[in-house]
Amino acid sequence: MSETVFLGVAWPYPNGSLHLGQIAGAYLAPDIFARYHRTAGNRVLMVSGSDQHGTPITVRAEQEGRTPQQVATSFHEEFVASWERLGISFDLYTTTGTQNHIDTVQEMFLKLLEQGDIYKAVMELPYCAQENRFLLDRYVEGTCPFCGFERARGDQCDNCGRILDPVDLIDPRCRFDGSAPERRESEHFFLRLSAYNDRVKAWLTDDKEHWRRNVLGFALGILNDGEGLKDRAITRDMQWGVPIPVEGYDDKRIYVWFENVVGYLSAAKEWAQREGTPEAWRDFWQDPETKSYYFIGKDNIWFHTLSWPAQIMMYGGLNLPYDVPANQYINFRGWKASTSMGTAPFLPVYLERYDPDTIRYYLAAIMPESSDSDFSEGDLVRRNNEELVSTWGNLVNRVLTITYRSFEGRIPEPGALHETDRVLLRAGEEMLTSVGASIAACRFREGLRTSMAYAQETNRYLNQEEPWKTRESDPPAAARALYTALGAIEALKLALYPYLPFSAQQLHAMLGHDGPIDFNGWQTTLPQAGRPLGTPAPLFKKLEPPSAAEPELVGGKEGS
Repeated sequence: MSETVFLGVAWPYPNGSLHLGQIAGAYLAPDIFARYHRTAGNRVLMVSGSDQHGTPITVRAEQEGRTPQQVATSFHEEFVASWERLGISFDLYTTTGTQNHIDTVQEMFLKLLEQGDIYKAVMELPYCAQENRFLLDRYVEGTCPFCGFERARGDQCDNCGRILDPVDLIDPRCRFDGSAPERRESEHFFLRLSAYNDRVKAWLTDDKEHWRRNVLGFALGILNDGEGLKDRAITRDMQWGVPIPVEGYDDKRIYVWFENVVGYLSAAKEWAQREGTPEAWRDFWQDPETKSYYFIGKDNIWFHTLSWPAQIMMYGGLNLPYDVPANQYINFRGWKASTSMGTAPFLPVYLERYDPDTIRYYLAAIMPESSDSDFSEGDLVRRNNEELVSTWGNLVNRVLTITYRSFEGRIPEPGALHETDRVLLRAGEEMLTSVGASIAACRFREGLRTSMAYAQETNRYLNQEEPWKTRESDPPAAARALYTALGAIEALKLALYPYLPFSAQQLHAMLGHDGPIDFNGWQTTLPQAGRPLGTPAPLFKKLEPPSAAEPELVGGKEGS
């Protein structure tokens, strides 16, 4: 029986080029997941968009003398091109600047305000006397009061993941001039999170065995630390953002942490409108059988396991997350990959240097599912040469080349299969089932390892059978071995498709198939004897070791 699956993918700030830490942390995993589920015949909706109201955009705009919209539009267009080149298959990638998103946010705001889950109160905020304005959260840096990290931002500490308010920081300073901001009062709207502490806790402790331990542990740790969820302001003194739909607040906007997560809902509605089925979003948001997954990095765990579920509970009638398989960080040269800090291998640079499947394979192999991973261009090249080229690509190339040359470009008639042949083919079926189960459980590295282990097993089989020798001395034996190897390659092609969509589709054509690779479902069938093969060609190319200097950091910093 088919499933309905909703995939909400983290919304990146369009304040600089995407980097490989973001891809490994939040974007490659959902694409692998979505490609598997689509192939398996499940109904999938995968959405995301550029979070253009984040303060990193206003920071860069001020530094460069541009408007926030100019910055956001420029990088949004770059993002869309990067997704296409890397093969990230969103059903919709939009922005938080659409009228549909604004309407959806304001409708939720008004409903929560009417029922008392949003209220007005006065709060202290940092104020820069030199610039005569309130400072947005990311305009302030200081020392984290929880872990002592000295470069904590006014909204969050990147070191311990704690959500902060700028007045929480020890020794706060303005990012622009280094001055110590004053504290001044301002009236804002607050989200009554404290009233939902027990409900969120009950939800998190009910049937969450499939969640990653670090994700669940972080969320429950916040709820159990004595303070639990605290009410937080959801508006700020600024002009860039979604307008507050209440008279008298023209100089304030709804703050990004409240409105960007509503993008998952507004994007589903936009998708439904574009499909010509305006109510279809309800299948993904109101059908209790639908499973909702949120793919994010660990810096977003608080929002997706605590505040967003609370917002959903307040609003009512919408599905809560089924799983939040957040990844950890990718480190680059000893630092967390970060656009804002300029410590990142930027995606456009690598897309110019390497094939997209090479990038996807390496990031899937080191995906930081349970702990931080280290990125190294040298390791990328090594894995490409030793695993993609030597193990998988060489298997495909020698089987297809020998078959094409020895049997007039067609799949040979195998005759009676031997037990060793049947064992390998059965192992291929089991491998495909295992890989599918791993992907469905968000264990992406495990699925890739299982696939490559079977490729090694097939190489061993081929070395034992030696069809390059028997094609002259015993053609029927060569036909049987090559047919069996082609059957194994068919299974591997499908298992690796979610990870390596470009080369898998290329291989699909070389194996003599028409149409898309996912047409026949997540199942493998025996090769059809006599079917014409496509002209064999190498799937991957051997790479030269990188020079001593890693690629130059481009794409720009959010600030110094």
